[in-house]
Amino acid sequence: MNPSEVTAADIREAIAATLRAIPSIGMVQDYERYAKAMDQLKALYVADGQLRGWFIRREKLTEQGKIQPSSVEYTRWRIQGLMAIDDEAKSELTFDSLVEAVRTGFRRNDTLNGTVAQCSLPDGSASGIQIDDAGPVMFAGVLCHGARLSLNTVRYLRNYP
Repeated sequence: MNPSEVTAADIREAIAATLRAIPSIGMVQDYERYAKAMDQLKALYVADGQLRGWFIRREKLTEQGKIQPSSVEYTRWRIQGLMAIDDEAKSELTFDSLVEAVRTGFRRNDTLNGTVAQCSLPDGSASGIQIDDAGPVMFAGVLCHGARLSLNTVRYLRNYP
């Protein structure tokens, strides 16, 4: 795949596909969904009768070296996970296992099916999925486990006159 022809939508879909390949991941939305009513919002993230879902958002994009024949594009993606809390079922442990499965899934797919050069910063400061925040959150009126993850992608773009 020619990196200069890959779009943000292609990368977003590759991220969603990597998430969807994880067993028991729940609903994966390729963008942050909204609804006018709480029950409608909740329904967008319910899988097998439980609120368990994920969404993807592009948070930051920078491009460097544009005066050269090629440039480097760095994108930071937010991956948000949610799962209804069920203390009796030890749901925190289940959710933590899902987060670890997400980390493993992206470690195994470092080029996102060829849409990016890598999912790590060249200086080595961040590789793969990063956990930026985790803890209880309210979502659509439901007390949930929440994890805000980030993923950095790098593409080398050819600059044309």
